[in-house]
Amino acid sequence: MWEALIYGLVLAFGLILPLGVQNVFIFSQGAAHPKLRHALPGVITASICDTVLILLAVAGVSLIVLTVFWLKLLLYIIGALFMVYMGWSIWRSRPELPSDGEARLTAGKQIVFAASVSLFNPHAIIDIIGVIGTSSLRFEGLEKGVFAATTIGVSWIWFFGLSWAGRLIGGLDPSGQILRHIKRLSAIIIWVMAGYIIIQLI
Repeated sequence: MWEALIYGLVLAFGLILPLGVQNVFIFSQGAAHPKLRHALPGVITASICDTVLILLAVAGVSLIVLTVFWLKLLLYIIGALFMVYMGWSIWRSRPELPSDGEARLTAGKQIVFAASVSLFNPHAIIDIIGVIGTSSLRFEGLEKGVFAATTIGVSWIWFFGLSWAGRLIGGLDPSGQILRHIKRLSAIIIWVMAGYIIIQLI
């Protein structure tokens, strides 16, 4: 059981640490909002999406996405379009100062964007299916449950921590200059990822 816990812990952190679209979005929303609770819709949505994907991967159901050509193609197209739109929305947004009472992105937009970069990001899905799903095959019964729960727990803790780190940075930036650069960097990274997906389609 300890092996499943430690293995899941190390594996999940290894997959979630690199700078990706999910991480960029959660961090930027934490930095953009005057209070951490305003960024929770995005954090919770991303965490729930990861939870669903991990459970499907461990159960073996999500392998269908990789084997059915048109599903995989549709996933790539929708993912690229969402990323282009999200990058544009973040780029053109005006940074909110910590004293402002209105959140930058509404709860609805956070939920849509967080779900899109979680469920329609081919690279994130392949990581979860190909790595977590495959790795879970070495465990059975309770150990498999511990492995899945550990990877899910890491995901939730990471997204909450990332949002909190973004809020700290945002609080140290009364002029909004740092936040403006973070938003533009976030948009560029998202566009680069979208471009990479489009190139793969071509």
